[in-house]
Amino acid sequence: MPKFNRKISDTEIRIGEVRFSYAHVFTPALNDKGEPDKYGCTLLIPKTDAQMVKLVEDAIEAAKLKGKADKWGGKIPGGDKMNPLKDGDEVHPDKPEFEGMYFLNAKSKTKPGVRVLEDGMVSEPLDESEFYSGCWGAAVITFYAYNHPQGGKGVGVGLGNVIKTRDDERFGGGRSADEDFGDLE
Repeated sequence: MPKFNRKISDTEIRIGEVRFSYAHVFTPALNDKGEPDKYGCTLLIPKTDAQMVKLVEDAIEAAKLKGKADKWGGKIPGGDKMNPLKDGDEVHPDKPEFEGMYFLNAKSKTKPGVRVLEDGMVSEPLDESEFYSGCWGAAVITFYAYNHPQGGKGVGVGLGNVIKTRDDERFGGGRSADEDFGDLE
């Protein structure tokens, strides 16, 4: 299996295998007005992967230090917006896919590159059904400090490119057309 976890810079990392949820990598999610907003997905990180968790925590701390110098006037503010890494068991105890997972919500104004790793070959997905909420893979993410007049101060997560490495049960209960009609062949 390839080694996915890699530090690219102090605040940019590649992590995997993560499980993708709320995946909007082909078209942006819609905002409250029903208009296209940002691309993004929730990255579910197994709590058992100590190396990946440490990589994420180190990048968050680096973003805080940059924010202290560049955005926050020499001080690191307090509050839950300072840590985008959340505990799935605490935040979503009613959702089984979050059990035993940490999670991050990563977003981007630009469309990420989407790839599929299959039989040792990296390729573009044939269609949008190949990358879905519930599949596993790796993602490049960047942590950054923000200071918005209306949104407060915190550390955000930018979504870079993503790659699917393996299939799993789809989230949301949706089945493929092949699953529903495959017995008719």
